Amino acid sequence: MNMRNFLIMAIALIGGVASYAQSNLLNARIPEEIGLKTKAQQISDNDKPLAYGYVHDRDVLMGKMVWEIIDLSERINFPLYFPIDTANIGSDRRSLYDVLTRAIKSGAITEVYSDSYFNTKKTFKDIQASLSRIDTTDAGREQINAGQKVSAEYIMKSDLTAQDVTQYKIKGFWYFDKRQSELKYRLLGICPVTPDVYTMNSDEKDYIELFWIFFPDAREVLHEAKSFNNKNSAMPISFDQILNSRRFNSVIYKEENVYGDREIKEYMKDNAQNQLLEAERVKEKIRDFESDMWNY
Repeated sequence: MNMRNFLIMAIALIGGVASYAQSNLLNARIPEEIGLKTKAQQISDNDKPLAYGYVHDRDVLMGKMVWEIIDLSERINFPLYFPIDTANIGSDRRSLYDVLTRAIKSGAITEVYSDSYFNTKKTFKDIQASLSRIDTTDAGREQINAGQKVSAEYIMKSDLTAQDVTQYKIKGFWYFDKRQSELKYRLLGICPVTPDVYTMNSDEKDYIELFWIFFPDAREVLHEAKSFNNKNSAMPISFDQILNSRRFNSVIYKEENVYGDREIKEYMKDNAQNQLLEAERVKEKIRDFESDMWNY
Protein backbone atom coordinates (compact mmCIF):
# COMPACT_ATOMS: atom_id res chain seq x y z
CA MET A 1 0.00 0.00 0.00
CA ASN A 2 2.83 2.39 0.82
CA MET A 3 4.48 1.70 -2.54
CA ARG A 4 1.16 2.29 -4.30
CA ASN A 5 0.74 5.66 -2.57
CA PHE A 6 4.30 6.60 -3.47
CA LEU A 7 3.71 5.82 -7.15
CA ILE A 8 0.49 7.83 -7.17
CA MET A 9 2.29 10.80 -5.64
CA ALA A 10 5.16 10.54 -8.14
CA ILE A 11 2.75 10.42 -11.10
CA ALA A 12 0.89 13.44 -9.74
CA LEU A 13 4.10 15.43 -9.39
CA ILE A 14 5.22 14.52 -12.92
CA GLY A 15 1.83 15.47 -14.27
CA GLY A 16 2.04 18.81 -12.49
CA VAL A 17 5.42 19.58 -14.01
CA ALA A 18 4.27 18.51 -17.47
CA SER A 19 1.19 20.71 -17.27
CA TYR A 20 3.40 23.66 -16.37
CA ALA A 21 5.66 23.13 -19.38
CA GLN A 22 2.77 22.75 -21.84
CA SER A 23 0.34 25.28 -20.35
CA ASN A 24 -2.00 26.10 -23.23
CA LEU A 25 0.81 25.68 -25.79
CA LEU A 26 -1.24 23.49 -28.14
CA ASN A 27 -4.48 25.42 -27.63
CA ALA A 28 -3.17 28.98 -27.93
CA ARG A 29 -4.62 31.11 -30.72
CA ILE A 30 -2.17 33.98 -30.16
CA PRO A 31 1.32 34.00 -28.56
CA GLU A 32 -0.01 35.87 -25.50
CA GLU A 33 -2.15 32.84 -24.60
CA ILE A 34 0.87 30.53 -24.27
CA GLY A 35 1.51 29.84 -20.61
CA LEU A 36 -1.97 30.79 -19.45
CA LYS A 37 -3.42 28.02 -17.32
CA THR A 38 -7.06 27.06 -17.41
CA LYS A 39 -9.06 27.02 -14.17
CA ALA A 40 -8.88 23.22 -14.15
CA GLN A 41 -5.09 23.34 -14.42
CA GLN A 42 -4.84 25.90 -11.62
CA ILE A 43 -6.90 23.67 -9.33
CA SER A 44 -5.04 20.45 -10.17
CA ASP A 45 -1.51 21.87 -10.11
CA ASN A 46 0.48 21.41 -6.92
CA ASP A 47 2.21 24.77 -6.66
CA LYS A 48 4.00 24.21 -3.36
CA PRO A 49 7.40 22.58 -2.90
CA LEU A 50 7.46 19.21 -1.20
CA ALA A 51 7.63 20.00 2.51
CA TYR A 52 10.54 18.77 4.60
CA GLY A 53 9.64 16.19 7.20
CA TYR A 54 9.99 17.09 10.86
CA VAL A 55 13.23 15.78 12.37
CA HIS A 56 13.59 15.69 16.14
CA ASP A 57 17.03 16.48 17.54
CA ARG A 58 17.08 13.12 19.31
CA ASP A 59 16.65 11.33 15.98
CA VAL A 60 19.94 12.74 14.64
CA LEU A 61 22.53 10.12 15.53
CA MET A 62 25.35 11.84 13.62
CA GLY A 63 25.64 15.22 11.93
CA LYS A 64 28.27 17.09 9.96
CA MET A 65 28.07 20.58 8.45
CA VAL A 66 29.91 21.04 5.15
CA TRP A 67 30.45 23.86 2.68
CA GLU A 68 30.78 23.05 -1.03
CA ILE A 69 31.61 24.81 -4.30
CA ILE A 70 29.54 24.24 -7.45
CA ASP A 71 31.72 25.09 -10.46
CA LEU A 72 29.48 26.44 -13.25
CA SER A 73 32.06 25.64 -15.93
CA GLU A 74 31.26 21.93 -15.54
CA ARG A 75 28.69 20.66 -18.03
CA ILE A 76 26.59 18.89 -15.40
CA ASN A 77 26.09 22.26 -13.67
CA PHE A 78 24.96 24.13 -16.80
CA PRO A 79 21.25 24.08 -15.76
CA LEU A 80 22.21 26.39 -12.87
CA TYR A 81 24.08 28.78 -15.20
CA PHE A 82 22.14 29.16 -18.44
CA PRO A 83 20.47 31.08 -20.00
CA ILE A 84 22.81 34.06 -19.69
CA ASP A 85 21.25 36.07 -22.54
CA THR A 86 17.51 36.54 -22.06
CA ALA A 87 16.92 39.04 -24.88
CA ASN A 88 15.73 36.43 -27.37
CA ILE A 89 14.21 33.80 -25.10
CA GLY A 90 10.91 33.21 -23.34
CA SER A 91 10.21 34.97 -20.05
CA ASP A 92 9.72 31.61 -18.31
CA ARG A 93 13.41 30.69 -18.74
CA ARG A 94 15.85 32.45 -16.45
CA SER A 95 19.16 31.54 -14.84
CA LEU A 96 19.34 30.78 -11.13
CA TYR A 97 21.16 34.08 -10.54
CA ASP A 98 18.40 36.10 -12.21
CA VAL A 99 15.73 34.23 -10.24
CA LEU A 100 17.46 34.92 -6.92
CA THR A 101 18.26 38.60 -7.51
CA ARG A 102 14.78 39.40 -8.82
CA ALA A 103 13.16 37.63 -5.87
CA ILE A 104 15.32 39.60 -3.43
CA LYS A 105 14.44 42.85 -5.20
CA SER A 106 10.70 42.09 -5.14
CA GLY A 107 10.76 40.96 -1.51
CA ALA A 108 9.83 37.34 -2.27
CA ILE A 109 13.10 36.30 -0.60
CA THR A 110 13.91 38.14 2.62
CA GLU A 111 16.35 35.87 4.45
CA VAL A 112 19.53 37.30 2.89
CA TYR A 113 22.78 37.51 4.85
CA SER A 114 26.39 38.57 4.45
CA ASP A 115 27.91 35.29 5.67
CA SER A 116 27.20 31.57 5.74
CA TYR A 117 26.44 31.63 9.47
CA PHE A 118 23.45 33.92 8.84
CA ASN A 119 24.56 36.52 11.37
CA THR A 120 24.21 39.84 9.53
CA LYS A 121 21.03 40.36 7.54
CA LYS A 122 21.05 42.33 4.28
CA THR A 123 18.41 44.03 2.17
CA PHE A 124 18.42 44.55 -1.58
CA LYS A 125 19.56 48.12 -0.96
CA ASP A 126 22.56 46.76 0.95
CA ILE A 127 23.69 44.52 -1.91
CA GLN A 128 23.02 46.98 -4.75
CA ALA A 129 26.54 48.40 -4.46
CA SER A 130 27.91 44.92 -5.17
CA LEU A 131 25.66 44.40 -8.20
CA SER A 132 26.50 47.52 -10.21
CA ARG A 133 29.20 50.15 -10.62
CA ILE A 134 28.81 53.72 -11.78
CA ASP A 135 31.93 55.46 -13.08
CA THR A 136 32.77 58.69 -14.85
CA THR A 137 34.97 58.94 -17.95
CA ASP A 138 37.91 61.34 -18.27
CA ALA A 139 35.73 63.75 -20.23
CA GLY A 140 33.19 63.67 -17.41
CA ARG A 141 35.86 64.44 -14.84
CA GLU A 142 36.91 67.46 -16.89
CA GLN A 143 33.33 68.72 -16.70
CA ILE A 144 33.37 68.23 -12.92
CA ASN A 145 36.65 70.16 -12.62
CA ALA A 146 35.16 72.95 -14.71
CA GLY A 147 32.16 73.14 -12.38
CA GLN A 148 29.77 71.83 -15.04
CA LYS A 149 27.08 69.19 -14.83
CA VAL A 150 28.29 65.81 -16.07
CA SER A 151 26.64 64.74 -19.33
CA ALA A 152 24.87 61.39 -19.29
CA GLU A 153 27.08 60.12 -22.13
CA TYR A 154 30.13 60.41 -19.85
CA ILE A 155 28.62 58.27 -17.09
CA MET A 156 29.35 54.55 -17.40
CA LYS A 157 27.35 51.91 -15.55
CA SER A 158 28.46 48.29 -15.30
CA ASP A 159 26.10 45.64 -13.95
CA LEU A 160 26.80 42.11 -12.86
CA THR A 161 24.84 39.62 -14.94
CA ALA A 162 24.26 35.88 -14.91
CA GLN A 163 27.23 35.54 -17.26
CA ASP A 164 29.57 36.80 -14.53
CA VAL A 165 28.64 34.12 -11.99
CA THR A 166 31.42 31.54 -11.87
CA GLN A 167 30.42 29.43 -8.87
CA TYR A 168 27.81 28.82 -6.24
CA LYS A 169 28.77 28.07 -2.68
CA ILE A 170 26.36 25.98 -0.67
CA LYS A 171 26.12 25.07 2.98
CA GLY A 172 24.42 21.89 4.06
CA PHE A 173 24.02 19.42 6.89
CA TRP A 174 24.59 15.68 6.48
CA TYR A 175 22.90 13.67 9.21
CA PHE A 176 22.03 10.09 10.03
CA ASP A 177 18.35 9.72 10.89
CA LYS A 178 18.18 6.84 13.36
CA ARG A 179 14.40 6.64 13.06
CA GLN A 180 14.62 5.87 9.34
CA SER A 181 18.15 4.42 9.49
CA GLU A 182 19.27 6.58 6.60
CA LEU A 183 21.93 9.17 5.81
CA LYS A 184 20.26 12.38 4.63
CA TYR A 185 21.22 15.86 3.47
CA ARG A 186 19.56 19.19 4.18
CA LEU A 187 20.57 22.25 2.15
CA LEU A 188 20.71 25.34 4.36
CA GLY A 189 22.31 28.13 2.34
CA ILE A 190 23.35 29.17 -1.16
CA CYS A 191 25.63 31.97 -2.34
CA PRO A 192 26.57 33.20 -5.85
CA VAL A 193 30.26 33.93 -6.39
CA THR A 194 31.10 36.70 -8.87
CA PRO A 195 33.97 39.08 -9.65
CA ASP A 196 34.03 42.25 -7.60
CA VAL A 197 32.17 44.80 -9.71
CA TYR A 198 35.18 47.15 -9.45
CA THR A 199 37.61 44.55 -10.85
CA MET A 200 35.31 42.70 -13.27
CA ASN A 201 36.86 44.40 -16.32
CA SER A 202 40.48 43.93 -15.24
CA ASP A 203 42.80 41.02 -15.98
CA GLU A 204 43.11 40.08 -12.31
CA LYS A 205 39.62 39.78 -10.89
CA ASP A 206 38.78 39.60 -7.20
CA TYR A 207 36.00 37.09 -6.59
CA ILE A 208 33.56 37.70 -3.76
CA GLU A 209 30.55 36.11 -2.10
CA LEU A 210 27.66 38.36 -3.14
CA PHE A 211 25.22 37.24 -0.45
CA TRP A 212 24.05 34.14 1.39
CA ILE A 213 20.40 33.08 1.19
CA PHE A 214 18.84 30.88 3.85
CA PHE A 215 17.62 28.18 1.49
CA PRO A 216 14.29 27.20 3.13
CA ASP A 217 13.09 30.79 2.62
CA ALA A 218 13.80 30.58 -1.12
CA ARG A 219 12.13 27.23 -1.78
CA GLU A 220 8.78 28.56 -3.01
CA VAL A 221 10.49 30.93 -5.45
CA LEU A 222 12.82 28.20 -6.71
CA HIS A 223 9.90 25.79 -7.02
CA GLU A 224 8.13 28.18 -9.38
CA ALA A 225 11.28 28.82 -11.44
CA LYS A 226 12.09 26.05 -13.90
CA SER A 227 15.37 25.00 -15.44
CA PHE A 228 15.61 23.64 -18.96
CA ASN A 229 15.50 19.85 -19.26
CA ASN A 230 17.78 18.91 -22.15
CA LYS A 231 16.31 15.41 -22.38
CA ASN A 232 12.66 16.45 -22.45
CA SER A 233 11.71 20.11 -22.85
CA ALA A 234 8.08 19.27 -22.07
CA MET A 235 9.09 18.49 -18.49
CA PRO A 236 11.37 21.20 -17.04
CA ILE A 237 12.88 20.74 -13.59
CA SER A 238 12.51 23.30 -10.84
CA PHE A 239 15.62 24.76 -9.24
CA ASP A 240 14.30 23.56 -5.89
CA GLN A 241 14.24 20.01 -7.21
CA ILE A 242 17.73 20.25 -8.73
CA LEU A 243 19.30 21.53 -5.52
CA ASN A 244 17.43 19.32 -3.05
CA SER A 245 18.07 16.16 -5.06
CA ARG A 246 21.73 17.20 -5.55
CA ARG A 247 21.63 17.02 -9.34
CA PHE A 248 24.95 18.82 -9.61
CA ASN A 249 28.64 18.23 -9.05
CA SER A 250 30.42 19.95 -6.18
CA VAL A 251 33.62 19.90 -4.14
CA ILE A 252 33.81 20.29 -0.37
CA TYR A 253 35.98 23.26 0.61
CA LYS A 254 35.22 23.38 4.33
CA GLU A 255 33.76 21.32 7.15
CA GLU A 256 32.92 22.32 10.70
CA ASN A 257 35.93 21.58 12.88
CA VAL A 258 37.66 22.44 16.13
CA TYR A 259 39.94 24.95 14.39
CA GLY A 260 37.20 27.52 13.88
CA ASP A 261 35.84 25.85 10.74
CA ARG A 262 39.02 26.54 8.78
CA GLU A 263 38.96 25.85 5.06
CA ILE A 264 40.85 22.99 3.45
CA LYS A 265 43.12 25.40 1.57
CA GLU A 266 44.30 26.83 4.89
CA TYR A 267 46.01 23.61 5.94
CA MET A 268 46.59 22.11 2.48
CA LYS A 269 48.39 25.11 1.03
CA ASP A 270 49.63 25.55 -2.55
CA ASN A 271 48.67 22.04 -3.59
CA ALA A 272 45.41 21.73 -5.51
CA GLN A 273 45.66 17.95 -5.83
CA ASN A 274 46.00 17.46 -2.08
CA GLN A 275 43.06 19.81 -1.54
CA LEU A 276 40.89 17.66 -3.80
CA LEU A 277 42.06 14.50 -2.04
CA GLU A 278 41.24 16.05 1.33
CA ALA A 279 37.76 16.99 0.06
CA GLU A 280 37.22 13.36 -0.98
CA ARG A 281 38.45 12.19 2.43
CA VAL A 282 35.84 14.35 4.17
CA LYS A 283 33.15 13.03 1.84
CA GLU A 284 34.13 9.42 2.44
CA LYS A 285 34.23 10.00 6.20
CA ILE A 286 30.58 11.06 6.10
CA ARG A 287 29.53 8.19 3.82
CA ASP A 288 31.41 5.61 5.86
CA PHE A 289 29.39 6.42 8.96
CA GLU A 290 26.25 5.04 7.31
CA SER A 291 27.95 1.88 6.02
CA ASP A 292 29.67 1.31 9.36
CA MET A 293 26.28 1.21 11.06
CA TRP A 294 25.66 -2.18 9.42
CA ASN A 295 29.10 -3.65 10.16
CA TYR A 296 29.81 -5.49 13.39
